[in-house]
Amino acid sequence: MKRSTAAGVAGALLAAAGLLAWAFAPRPTPVQTANAVRGPFEMSIEEDARTRVRDRYVVSAPLTGRLDRIALREGDTVAEGAAIARLEPALSPMLDDRTQRDLQLQLQIARAGAQEARARLERAEVARRQAASQAQRSAQLATQGFVAPTRLESDQLALLAAQDELHAAGSALRAAQFGVEQARAALVAVRQPATGGRRSFVLRAPVGGAVLRVLQASEGHVALGTPVVEVGDTRRLEVVAELLTTDALQALPGRRVVIERWGGPAKVEGRVRRVEPAAFTKVSALGVEEQRVRVLIDPTAEDRAPAEWRAVGDGFRVGVRIVTLSEPAAVKVPVSAVFPTARDGGASQAVFTVEEGVARQRIVELGGRNGSEAWVRRGLAAGSVVVVYPPAGLQPGQRVQARPAD
Repeated sequence: MKRSTAAGVAGALLAAAGLLAWAFAPRPTPVQTANAVRGPFEMSIEEDARTRVRDRYVVSAPLTGRLDRIALREGDTVAEGAAIARLEPALSPMLDDRTQRDLQLQLQIARAGAQEARARLERAEVARRQAASQAQRSAQLATQGFVAPTRLESDQLALLAAQDELHAAGSALRAAQFGVEQARAALVAVRQPATGGRRSFVLRAPVGGAVLRVLQASEGHVALGTPVVEVGDTRRLEVVAELLTTDALQALPGRRVVIERWGGPAKVEGRVRRVEPAAFTKVSALGVEEQRVRVLIDPTAEDRAPAEWRAVGDGFRVGVRIVTLSEPAAVKVPVSAVFPTARDGGASQAVFTVEEGVARQRIVELGGRNGSEAWVRRGLAAGSVVVVYPPAGLQPGQRVQARPAD
């Protein structure tokens, strides 16, 4: 065999061996990757809710008589003290003594309610002073760098809530005083002699606002205490969310709330005002009995809310997101990149990072996770490349071919 032929055969054999080695050599595992970034992180509780007028008042018939037809309709605006309905007293002489005793009792109840409303107003004034003093101290300490901006914002929002509560207490006191005057006027109407031409009794609005419901629109005979009209200020709304009792323990008063899915383009900020102390049983759509509790949320002030929010009324459906954890500068990775390890019985969490084309397992400490992101408190630096949805057979030290996640 010629030397040139032998060299060609040897070259062909070497090329074939190289092709076989390349064909059977272990190839890098393709994986999806994402970058660990630094930014704001939030954990929240999402639930459907509904709006409700915070203070509503039911105007009832203070005495037995014939009610004239009411011209007001739902949505009409009424001023404080405006005439709502007219009632012609129709009292039987045989019932005068009993009716007078009932009306005297109603007057005493109204006076007790006025005293309670006055005490509430005094408590609200004390709370407002305390909130104002705390906000002033926080503002002074914030200028010196001793208080975080979030603490200052919370104290300022607490001051706004205290002022709002003071306004509500003042409205309640005026309504209670109006109830005293109405009960006294009803008692005077009964004591008028039957032959003296008893005058018609005018029912008036205890507060300014809108007519929510007309409970007795047609003319007719009504008994003492019959509800006639329901009035409330639709500019003072609250949001009521029914949370599971396990979630309600995290929805502490003062928590930030994002109100969304209410029909407008923007989101409305709010704060949790109160978690009611009594829970109730509710059957879910799947037939499961759940223990739920009502959480009351105050939306932001009207002058800071979107213009479209003013059209929201009583009983509107909204969505709320109660923020339970907030970190302004957290190292975040997709939640699909985190997996439990066999270390500590599966209690430890880990991620796969891609370093020079090789997968490395890193044990991490999580500060929290939501539906899309996980906050890595320790064990990973911002800018690291992590594997998203790591394959089941991926091992530390294995070569990988990274591609961005979809």
